[in-house]
Amino acid sequence: MKVIGITGGIGCGKSAVLNYLEENGGYVVEADKLAHRLMRKGEDTYNKIIDTFGTDILNDEGEIDRVVFREVVFSDQNALKKLNVIVHPAVKDYIKQDIKHKRDSLKYNYYFIEAALLIQDGYKSICDEIWYIYADVETRLDRLVSGRGGKKEFYQNVIANQANDNYYRDNSDVVIDNSGDISITQNVLKVLLNKIN
Repeated sequence: MKVIGITGGIGCGKSAVLNYLEENGGYVVEADKLAHRLMRKGEDTYNKIIDTFGTDILNDEGEIDRVVFREVVFSDQNALKKLNVIVHPAVKDYIKQDIKHKRDSLKYNYYFIEAALLIQDGYKSICDEIWYIYADVETRLDRLVSGRGGKKEFYQNVIANQANDNYYRDNSDVVIDNSGDISITQNVLKVLLNKIN
């Protein structure tokens, strides 16, 4: 079973790529979604967050109120660092264990890990390959404004604060241009999956 990291900036079309990979026999883990799962009531990560940030971030059901918590961590760099120290290792440990289970099950040929900070968070040591999903900036901005709404300037700032194209290229094994129609990207993915098989 090959372990492949999927990364790229906001608006590059990672979701469409992941859907195709999942539909074609790949097992997909999205680090952000997994982090939210590990932050639910009863999980070790949840307990560590409460120990660090207190109970003011909880809703009436005792779950972490994501809107309230987002305000706490994104208004204070120190708080964000504390959160990352708790969550990132927990996500990585879970993924390592999950890879072992999936490998033992002999059910999948490939295991895909998607994370915006895949390279920065040291997932290269876990992955056999890193695939960078690329799209030019104008395409990304068009997708974001039409898909999520909001102003172009907001997304320009988000893109400016993410790693640049050269960084992704220098740290990836495969670059997949997803600037055009998704069917073109799917053909490229099909070739890559066939190579693995």
